[in-house]
Amino acid sequence: MPTIKTEYLGELRTEATHVQSGTAIITDAPTDNQGRGEAFSPTDLVAASLGSCMITIMGIAARRDGIDLKGSDMEITKGMSADAPRRIVRIEVKLGMLTDRELTAEERARLERAAHTCPVALSLHPDITQAITFAWNVSEKV
Repeated sequence: MPTIKTEYLGELRTEATHVQSGTAIITDAPTDNQGRGEAFSPTDLVAASLGSCMITIMGIAARRDGIDLKGSDMEITKGMSADAPRRIVRIEVKLGMLTDRELTAEERARLERAAHTCPVALSLHPDITQAITFAWNVSEKV
């Protein structure tokens, strides 16, 4: 059984549906590549997937250790190549980590290691720079 079913809607737009849940995502080509830029582009989803995967794997590790990361957030910036072929060359993820208590250096290191070894991070081509920063116990969202 497939995980995702995708339909091309025309005008450089797709609708991808998660088979198990029925949740749908629209993609649109970006304005700098003949699109309308009215939704995530496919490459935006790659960058978003990296950040979401990192915080999810950190959340699994944190839950195991009795740490609450609720309210943590991130900013993700995707960089595309200036020349052909068009491809992602850099993904910058700035994580603002909120925790329910002050963490030790060892706990922070364990969570950061979990982020760097998430399945998406390990699946991206090594030519894509992954610039990851962590701000711990931030009082405001990034």
